[in-house]
Amino acid sequence: MKISDATLKRLPQYLRILKSKQKENVANVSSTTIANELNLNSIQVRKDLALVSKNDGKPGIGFDVTELITDLEIFLDLNNTKNAIIVGTGRLGQALMNYNGFENNISIVLGFDNDKTKCDNKKIFHIEEIKKVISKRNIHIGIITVPKEFAQEVCNLLVEIGITAIWNFAPINLQVPKNIAIKNEDLSASLSILIKQMNKK
Repeated sequence: MKISDATLKRLPQYLRILKSKQKENVANVSSTTIANELNLNSIQVRKDLALVSKNDGKPGIGFDVTELITDLEIFLDLNNTKNAIIVGTGRLGQALMNYNGFENNISIVLGFDNDKTKCDNKKIFHIEEIKKVISKRNIHIGIITVPKEFAQEVCNLLVEIGITAIWNFAPINLQVPKNIAIKNEDLSASLSILIKQMNKK
C-alpha cells in the first residue's frame, strides 16, 4: 500500500492522541475530536485512518479506541522495539539517550563518540570500536548527532556496518544509497519556521 509522507507523519500523532484517550478510559473517539486536537479537517483524519484500519467509526459513537490503536501500531510496525545506536554523545546525544518518551518505537542501546573521556565501556564506546561492538547485535537504526563536518563520514560508516535506517540531527542533508531509509532533522530550520509563524501572529 502506497501512503504519502504527509499521511505517514500524521499517523503517530493520531496514535498519541488515542493512547491519551485510552489512559482516560475513553472507549470511543470521533474523527472530529482527533482533528480538533491537531488543527486538521475531520475528513482528512477519516481518510488517513481508512488507509490503515477497517475500523471506520460508527455514526454518533466514533472509532473504537483500542481497536484503532492496535491497527495503527501494526501498520507502523511498533509491536517490536527497534534497537538503535547513537553517534555523538554530546548534549543532544545524551539527551536522546536519556529520553524515555520513545515508548515502543526505538531503544537507544549504545552510544559512540571520538572523545574517550565520554566512554564508559558499558553504554558509550569509542567510535573506533563500533564495528566490533555491534557486530553481534541486531541493530539497524543509527542516530547521528555529530557536527555537520563529520556527519557524512559517520553516515558512510553506519552504512558500511549494516545500518539500514538513519536519523540525522546534523544540519546537513546526507547522501545515502537508495536502500537506506533516512530522516534529516534540521533544528535550526524548524526554529526559523516557528519564529516566522510567531511573527505572523
